[in-house]
Amino acid sequence: MSDAFVVCSNLSFSWPDGTPVFQELSFTVGPGRTGLVAPNGAGKTTLLKLIAGEYRPTGGGVTVGGVLGYLPQSLPLSGDLTVAEVLGIAPVIAALDAIESGDAAEEHFTVIGDDWDVEERTRAQLDRLGLADLDFDRRLRTLSGGQAVSLGLAAQLLKRPDVLLLDEPTNNLDLDARRGLHDVLDDWTGCLLLVSHDRALLDRMDRIAELDRGELRSYGGNFTAYEEAVRAEQEAAERTVRSAEQELKREKREMQQARERAERRAGNAARNLKNAGLPRIFAGNMKRGAQESAGRAGQAHSARVEDARARLDEASRALRDDQRIALDLPGTEVPAGRTVFHGEGIQVRRGDRPLFAGQGIDLTVRGPERISLTGPNGAGKTTLLRVLGGDVEPEGGPVRRAAGRVAYLSQRLDLLDLDRTVAENLAAFAPGMPQADRMNLLARFLFRGSRAHLPVGALSGGERLRATLACVLYAEPAPQLLLLDEPTNNLDLVSVGRLESALQAYRGAFVVVSHDERFLAEIGVNRRLRLSEGRLLEAGAPEDA
Repeated sequence: MSDAFVVCSNLSFSWPDGTPVFQELSFTVGPGRTGLVAPNGAGKTTLLKLIAGEYRPTGGGVTVGGVLGYLPQSLPLSGDLTVAEVLGIAPVIAALDAIESGDAAEEHFTVIGDDWDVEERTRAQLDRLGLADLDFDRRLRTLSGGQAVSLGLAAQLLKRPDVLLLDEPTNNLDLDARRGLHDVLDDWTGCLLLVSHDRALLDRMDRIAELDRGELRSYGGNFTAYEEAVRAEQEAAERTVRSAEQELKREKREMQQARERAERRAGNAARNLKNAGLPRIFAGNMKRGAQESAGRAGQAHSARVEDARARLDEASRALRDDQRIALDLPGTEVPAGRTVFHGEGIQVRRGDRPLFAGQGIDLTVRGPERISLTGPNGAGKTTLLRVLGGDVEPEGGPVRRAAGRVAYLSQRLDLLDLDRTVAENLAAFAPGMPQADRMNLLARFLFRGSRAHLPVGALSGGERLRATLACVLYAEPAPQLLLLDEPTNNLDLVSVGRLESALQAYRGAFVVVSHDERFLAEIGVNRRLRLSEGRLLEAGAPEDA
């Protein structure tokens, strides 16, 4: 085990407009594999950028022990770069080629240094990540999104880092690429800090660090152990809240009873004094004394009520905001025997090259089928979704779509008008729905009060997904075929749970492109298709992740 580490000491960071992200955050990450989880917007990516030195803290500092490697979510690279340039080995390869051609200039030896085996090491790393066939002179723009991510990871690994930061590394990766990543991380002996919503990947971690409300808490064990620990914490917190609620009710009841007793005593005392015929000054002193005594008792009861309310507030803060969306979607129901889509000999061209093999592919979607579509990066999964939705018309062969509405949720979540509010977007999709019903519906999608009147462009990724789901699932007419392209990319784990609960209520057919096996199991996939080498195959049981 290495001595690599990351230490953040009193780390503070604010955006240029003064909005704080962290205030005096302190923690240490040592050797081993640490998965970092947090709600969208909590600052996971910002924290990695601070550690990597891309952002400067407004207070405190970061210390990294060893060579640092960092793979961001989006590679900041030009599409004109070659594979060798992305990997950072282009000068060494050029020097090796020059020497092999007979040019023994000293500068070539200086460039190579100790990297005489760079080509062999690079090929081994690329092969491990499923990129064995990549030519060094191939341009980045010709690679799929998943290939680009794997290439970026290979570039970082070639640095031989002691500390490795990975931000959502499985986004856009197919199953084979994910297996390659798993193999690399299983053998990792340095300090790894990984941001991910991929539960299968998080289950390979040694510990889980949770960033929430400006604090970082560490849980020993993998993601499953973390979930169990959080569940136990939540059960304890709920018991504490219930106890605090009962205590507050009891204190309020006792305060009210004490007030009523004092009022009865005061009334009785006033009558007794009047009947006793005592001098007025003596009677006044007795009355003031009774009032002061009642006031002190009332203050004591009020203090106990405030203490009970404070304990309830403290207990409530320990509860997590992980509400799931509870829906009923009868309008999306599709009869079991109805054909939603039928296509024969579907063929699409990329330039002058056919995308699918032979005479094209055949596909029929019937009734409320729940279909997963997997396959290597670049196989044409997104293109096939667009054929199903009617955005791409294939060449040749009959294609028939049922009269019902088709809804397509792309990876970019670009279906809504960014300048309109959530409520205005829903009104555009469901103009016949009464306004009161629309607001009640948005509340069920967790847009309550002023949140429903925020412009979509100001929402986080998880919020935008919820707004899109509300508009799509309750559109007029309701969709009978739903197409989803990597819907869990860039979502936090709470948002993934909300997406799962929404899709569980959906009663139409859907086709979802995803390699997240746990997600596919939760949404009840009952038919599996795999697109590979231009052929669409019916798949059996889920493949090992």
